[in-house]
Amino acid sequence: MDWKLQVVVVPVSDVERAKTFYADTLGFTLDTDHRSGDAFRVIQVTPPGSACSIVFGKGLGDSGAPGSLKGCQLVVSDIEEAHAHLEAKGVANSGPQHFENGVMTPGADPAGGDYNSFIFFDDPDGNTWAVQQVAKPLR
Repeated sequence: MDWKLQVVVVPVSDVERAKTFYADTLGFTLDTDHRSGDAFRVIQVTPPGSACSIVFGKGLGDSGAPGSLKGCQLVVSDIEEAHAHLEAKGVANSGPQHFENGVMTPGADPAGGDYNSFIFFDDPDGNTWAVQQVAKPLR
């Protein structure tokens, strides 16, 4: 039996601002923007090429305090291209970094290896995302 991760709920304080950031700024696909009265709204967006989506909205239950999501990771095949995209869109970010002798060091992995080049950024609420270079996934 397969167990697949389908959706991650991102806690936000301003639904419109989050929609603009994820769909327009980052370029995630807007899958749905559904309302049911004034008390419920769910927006689902999906990163390009991803099988897992993120949702945010209003009335979604206990999804945590805005800005409390930490540690979610996006995977890209080219960390430098991802960095250029974030910079072009005006998204503040750490720039490429890699681990060297157990210490996070500026710049992409000089060997160009997978799983060792990262960029970190926050959404407007302070939810923290990592971007990791993986050109050849293990699965």
